[in-house]
Amino acid sequence: MSTVTSRGLADVVASPSSICYIDGEKGILAYRGYNIHDLAERSTFAETAWLLWFGQLPGAAELAELNRQFAQDAVLPEPVLNLLHSFPAQSSPMVALRTAVSALALYDADAADMSREANVRKAKRLVAQTASLVAAIDRIRKGKPTVTPDPNLSLPANFLYMLNGERPGATAERALDIALILHADHEFNASTFAARVTAATLSDIHSAVTSAIGALKGPLHGGANEAVIKLLLKIGDADPVAAVREMLANKVKVPGFGHRVYHTEDPRATHLRQMSRELCQQSGHAKLYTMSHAVEEYIKSEKGLNPNVDFYSASTYYSMGISPDLYTPIFAISRMSGWTAHVLEQYADNRLIRPRAEYIGPEVPQRYVPIDQR
Repeated sequence: MSTVTSRGLADVVASPSSICYIDGEKGILAYRGYNIHDLAERSTFAETAWLLWFGQLPGAAELAELNRQFAQDAVLPEPVLNLLHSFPAQSSPMVALRTAVSALALYDADAADMSREANVRKAKRLVAQTASLVAAIDRIRKGKPTVTPDPNLSLPANFLYMLNGERPGATAERALDIALILHADHEFNASTFAARVTAATLSDIHSAVTSAIGALKGPLHGGANEAVIKLLLKIGDADPVAAVREMLANKVKVPGFGHRVYHTEDPRATHLRQMSRELCQQSGHAKLYTMSHAVEEYIKSEKGLNPNVDFYSASTYYSMGISPDLYTPIFAISRMSGWTAHVLEQYADNRLIRPRAEYIGPEVPQRYVPIDQR
């Protein structure tokens, strides 16, 4: 049997899916047929999550009920909160999040129920609980008391409230809402594929999304926006173009540029650039946007690379007062909606995912040599 090897499964179509459409040549991203630009400009994260799970936009009553459920489910089980308090203060937020999400399965009333209805309930809970976990992880490690969610706030506003202890302004709430929409799904990326591989064994949804978080933790998938803000802060008052020119001369990769799929501008970066400009100016960090824009123009001219979703999300989150090592956990809050949508789709038409390997080891058969003759 002849085989074609594709390292990293590049351009391999692993399964049909109706959730996310990407045209990398034209810079198009769509969820369930809805262009990301339309959703970012007109939708909310709650509405987008519903779209991912059910394949259509919610009605007013459905959306109101989902927002109510998000607020209700944001209250974490007491044993999980106690678990967070037991972690070392220096724990990586992603390690803490991965462990805590797995632990949620122990206290979920639907944990053993694999019906579609139960898994949808778990998907909704997981999105709300992930937001609460990220906020709690940050406050506990800083020695601050956790904040009880406000049932009258949207999920993005509640997250910022639980994180900072004060209700956010409308601009910050909407900015985070848009950021969550933009990060909600991206087809068969590494973490989503990890979730689907786990789900394909008919393991539970908590196991699947824990696999996804483990994949997202890797620096080749999540974490690029954290690297971007660290770079900008390191440059400080120096010339950002000179700093980046030196990086390129030393063959050092500049984070936040290029994409495995997009060969033109990442459509998510279009909105994050605007958000970065507005929020940086409002928060007194206008220099961060100016630096980012200068780096973008230089990389475009020198390398022909466009910024990806991570580049401007870095300065956007920083201007909201969010610690850099929370950027990837916030990604997980958003992507939890997409991960769970893919898990539901995998369950609905399941086939165990089992690719083959191209064997490049020693010639077969090898002659076994008794141990006393080696």
